[in-house]
Amino acid sequence: MRIRVFSTPRAAAHALAGHIAHAVAANPRLVLGLPTGRTPIPLYRELTALCRSYRIDFSRTTTFNLDEFLGVPARHPGSFRAFMQRHLFDRVNLPPRRIHFLNGAARDATAECARYERAIARAGGIDLQILGLGGNGHIGFNEPATTLRARTHRTRLTPATRRANRFLFANRLAAVPREALSMGMATILHARRVVVLVTGREKARSVDGMINGPLTPKMPASFLQLHQDVEVWLDRAAASRLKRR
Repeated sequence: MRIRVFSTPRAAAHALAGHIAHAVAANPRLVLGLPTGRTPIPLYRELTALCRSYRIDFSRTTTFNLDEFLGVPARHPGSFRAFMQRHLFDRVNLPPRRIHFLNGAARDATAECARYERAIARAGGIDLQILGLGGNGHIGFNEPATTLRARTHRTRLTPATRRANRFLFANRLAAVPREALSMGMATILHARRVVVLVTGREKARSVDGMINGPLTPKMPASFLQLHQDVEVWLDRAAASRLKRR
């Protein structure tokens, strides 16, 4: 893994937005994988600014988001789809038909996961996958476990992950769904390029395990060690355990 360390979360977000802008300029039909959560909010703010200043054009870009809560419709304010609309999709010139999302309210979760895999394949695969990192080492909603599911699947969320997402549900932990739909690790690893954006000292232990630890389903992010083109973009706090080595 190639590691880049920035002084602040804002500096990392600014640099990554520029990186994405260059990638879109080089390939206007870029297929871009996107995460949700607190960490990418500054990134989406930077991308919005670039779009408004005409330094990035999303009109031919295609996006796929990593995951969605099960049982939560797209219009629910706590859904990841609503999150993306607020922070990015409503602010840039990305055509709605090019936005791809898992339907958390689908009646048949298994069929919905299979549909999503087919949609990714029809798009030609993901060119650039942006990832965050959970405090417990999860990627997307691939939680620590004894085994990992390869492809898009239904998954049960850990208490730590539910706590981390309660900000989407008015800080009411009881309102956070217990299950979700998520791209699997094999789906993620089939992206041509991967950039992991991680900020905050509370993520430092997971960063160390992802980069230096053994390959284990108990640390799903460690499977990124298998990918041939991964960059890890950190602020100083998230990189703090690496500096001791």
